[in-house]
Amino acid sequence: MAHSAPTPGRRVTPGMPSAPGRPSAPGRSAEPATPDVFSERTHRLASRILPVALGLVYGYWAAAINRDAGPITGWNVLFGFVTAFVFAALYLAVQTVAPRLRREPHALLWASFAGCAFGFLYSQAPQHTVVRSTIMALAVAAAVFAAAFYRYYTHEDATGHRTR
Repeated sequence: MAHSAPTPGRRVTPGMPSAPGRPSAPGRSAEPATPDVFSERTHRLASRILPVALGLVYGYWAAAINRDAGPITGWNVLFGFVTAFVFAALYLAVQTVAPRLRREPHALLWASFAGCAFGFLYSQAPQHTVVRSTIMALAVAAAVFAAAFYRYYTHEDATGHRTR
């Protein structure tokens, strides 16, 4: 008969059954099974560097698509940096606001951000129409919404408190 193994990160209360009808393993604590390898300082630094790095990659990508194999111009470089700045600013705004929301608006905010970001990049190619860019952006937003909602639904209670 197969038994489920304890999963890393799941909290176990000592003395409480780990599964229906089975006692918990002796010596198991209520702390997560996987330790946090990085310090708080490293997490704080990464949360500041990640939007900048993603913004620079996004801006370079948008400028490269917009350039369409032509020469690199000053306007193209300016377009890339402005796009990078706007992306990073919006990412920081979503990252700040989203965790304060309940799971449905939380997932919707990330989905709309991802859909708009993808739709903008997709619209930069000269052969794509506005209608096609909108349809593709809605498809990406729907996929991100489904994945984000599933994650928040399985890791939060109804009031938005993380359970895992």
